[in-house]
Amino acid sequence: MNRRIAIRNMALILGSAAILPSCLSNDKAKSAIQLKHLKIDADQEALVTDLTDTILPKTSKPGAKELGINLFVFKMIDDCYNKEQHETFMAGLKEFSDAVDKKHSKSFSQLTPQERTAFVLDVEKQVKAENDNKPKEGDAAKDKAEPSKLNSFYGMVKGQTVFGYTTSKYFMTEQVVYELIPGRYNAHFPVKKTA
Repeated sequence: MNRRIAIRNMALILGSAAILPSCLSNDKAKSAIQLKHLKIDADQEALVTDLTDTILPKTSKPGAKELGINLFVFKMIDDCYNKEQHETFMAGLKEFSDAVDKKHSKSFSQLTPQERTAFVLDVEKQVKAENDNKPKEGDAAKDKAEPSKLNSFYGMVKGQTVFGYTTSKYFMTEQVVYELIPGRYNAHFPVKKTA
């Protein structure tokens, strides 16, 4: 009888020892989404999630976070952009994070919704100013002028956020009801005579 209890206790101890490392591991460094080309940690994922939610916040309609647009943004950038654009995205993500930390002394995720909106509006102004100062076609300085990494990152995230929202199931079924073949045959439609 004592041997059975000892074996049972040994099995419980060994089972606990096998499970314990997974309970103690630091999952904050791991991202929830697995990507092929981009190496995103949990803080970077949270930043992009909060940025997409700031661009398309929840109102009476679902926002970017509720629709999973952040995952769409990551997947599109990972699958559809080239290596150089991936590097620009990652560098811009770091610049964005550093700019938030420099201005507010905390991460983007820790900001209030009003602070996030104000920061994003400042970035929008930077992007607009950069686009306004872009050399015109045929200028000699055209090749030298490159958008900053932060502005490129923001442009990628904003573009994919809007694209993801306008192609989402919610948008296509609730906001703009998409018809596969536009227009229907209406035999009683009045026709004006031209003669």
